[in-house]
Amino acid sequence: MKPLVHEHFLLRAEVENPSTNRRQVTKFLNKLVKKIKMKTMYGPVTSICKQEGNRGITAFAIIETSHISMHVWDECKPGKVHFDVYSCAPFKPEDVIQHFKEFFTVLKMDYKFVDRENRFTEVNL
Repeated sequence: MKPLVHEHFLLRAEVENPSTNRRQVTKFLNKLVKKIKMKTMYGPVTSICKQEGNRGITAFAIIETSHISMHVWDECKPGKVHFDVYSCAPFKPEDVIQHFKEFFTVLKMDYKFVDRENRFTEVNL
């Protein structure tokens, strides 16, 4: 058995094209799971929030090694996306960033990659 890792990738982006389509977001998550060589256990699940000031899509997928979650706000200009991947198996954050940029027109992006094994140690990409 391979030893577990505890890797957490967090991303915040301002985007020109915040998705309002649940099917597109589901497809985005399914493709990402394959790209980072993980296995889906449940989902993806998407839901639309219609509350003013918080309108957008929330989505998650439970993967064999933990989870992927995403929140897309579409009523603000530019749109905003908060996104994270937590896994007990190694993955390449660069693959996540590339996939994100293929789906969204990114205006601004910030991210952190954290090793949560013993402490919250930020890993340089």
